[in-house]
Amino acid sequence: MSAVVDEHDHHADDHHDHGPAKGILRWIVTTNHKDIGTMYLVFALAMFFVGGAMAMVIRAELFEPGLQFVDPAFFNSMTTMHALVMVFGAVMPAFVGLANWQIPLMIGAADMALPRMNNMSFWLLVAGVLLLASTLFMEGGAPNGGWTLYPPLVLQPITVGKALPFAVFSVHLLGISSIMGAINIIATITNMRAPSMRMMDMPLFVWTWLITGFLLIAVMPVFAGAVTMLLTDKFFHTSFFNAAGGGDPVLYEHIFWFFGHPEVYIMILPTFGVASTIIPIFARKPLFGYASMVWATGAIAFLAFIVWAHHMFTAGMPLAGELYFMYATMIIAIPTGVKVFNWTATMWDGAMTFETPMLFSIAFVVLFTMGGFTGLMMSIAPSDFQYHDTYFIVAHFHYTLVPASIFMLMAAGYFWLPKWTGHMYNEKIGQLHFWLSAISVNILFFPQHFLGLAGMPRRIPDYAVQFADWNMISSIGGFIFGASQLLFLYIVIDTVRGGTGEKVTDEVWEDAAKHGLEWTLPSPVPYHTWTTPPAIVPTEHVLDSH
Repeated sequence: MSAVVDEHDHHADDHHDHGPAKGILRWIVTTNHKDIGTMYLVFALAMFFVGGAMAMVIRAELFEPGLQFVDPAFFNSMTTMHALVMVFGAVMPAFVGLANWQIPLMIGAADMALPRMNNMSFWLLVAGVLLLASTLFMEGGAPNGGWTLYPPLVLQPITVGKALPFAVFSVHLLGISSIMGAINIIATITNMRAPSMRMMDMPLFVWTWLITGFLLIAVMPVFAGAVTMLLTDKFFHTSFFNAAGGGDPVLYEHIFWFFGHPEVYIMILPTFGVASTIIPIFARKPLFGYASMVWATGAIAFLAFIVWAHHMFTAGMPLAGELYFMYATMIIAIPTGVKVFNWTATMWDGAMTFETPMLFSIAFVVLFTMGGFTGLMMSIAPSDFQYHDTYFIVAHFHYTLVPASIFMLMAAGYFWLPKWTGHMYNEKIGQLHFWLSAISVNILFFPQHFLGLAGMPRRIPDYAVQFADWNMISSIGGFIFGASQLLFLYIVIDTVRGGTGEKVTDEVWEDAAKHGLEWTLPSPVPYHTWTTPPAIVPTEHVLDSH
């Protein structure tokens, strides 16, 4: 009996001690959360440059009045594809990659709860994005009716070509991938935490992803339904949105924005979690108001569902509807303000140092607040009539999304890359990357406020000469911002290959182990971790809730 047990144990050990498979097959069939997280992050970085290249085409065309480089239909394809690629190909997958890497490490889990589904959701993402990209090479070109796919415009043959069904199928694949990822994250957080970790002990990044997971499950089917109705209107002669058949195009706007507004917060909430993780470590203080940060995140997610029609003030609605959506939108400023106040209070009187992740985090707090204020301006219905469909809107949402989502993805990269690789990145080049990005992003987007207030419409390849100067400045900022991101690509590759040659400690950052479980693991993180759940959970970040 003893021999049998020993033999069994021996085989069990063999099974559990295996490392990664060799060769390309490792990456195709892997179920390891770190491998899948890496694939998400690499794919998102590639799509960031693809979407960014499309933005450069847009800014090159708008550098001066007149048509220079591309015809109007291709210009509209670029604006549509830039948005879809950045949202579904870059920002969302990048945050899913961070979730895959960090959540099991942060909560003391050996892997994600559903590892095979994790692998499948990644490859569905790749299939969906490739299908979307393939429309660029189809007769009639990629969809060029805008990323909102508004009918009746998007149903016109001249604006859709043969690409619509492929774009719709792509949306379905991306939606299935997102929902599978969200289910996996929720199942992991709720079932696989270390026994000693209560819900109110979890790092804020885990909390924000738990809430984001529920948002994804709630809204992605809504978008899938809307685009499927578009498809049946186009090919099966239904009339959901066709006014000639008794349908209503405004119905599509309601359905789309019921998805679209929470979608903004799907790209923002994990950002809040990253900032709440980085700022306390470099301020050398616990996060101020941990519990209020959790509740504020939940409040923002709830309010995101009941304000969708502020996108539609000009589409026509009763005065009572305008008043409701105006005030409901304004209320979001309260929980958002709680977060900004708590980040500021965390930094207040802290022993701060300004390494690259902290610089990006501070820039995020300042610039995101500016973007939030312009959102508050647009929530006022009478004012929105002036701003609607002008470049002021473009400036607002780019001020919100680029310094928030993109900057904090960069911050997360600098923050966790040494932990993942065991090597320190080049701090001087990192700081150069930050300053070039922070300055150029303002040169790029701030003039667009003036363009919008002066009345320049969005989504146009040509414009009146009075808009020339600010457009030229904006384009110059765009080119500098785009080129400076190559520094980040260099840093990532350089760090993976050894970086400065400086080996980092387990904590990487001073006293980081007081703030999270992941900093108690070796650097680089072993292929298998937490095969035994940790007994003690660091709680410095939650002191105020005890």
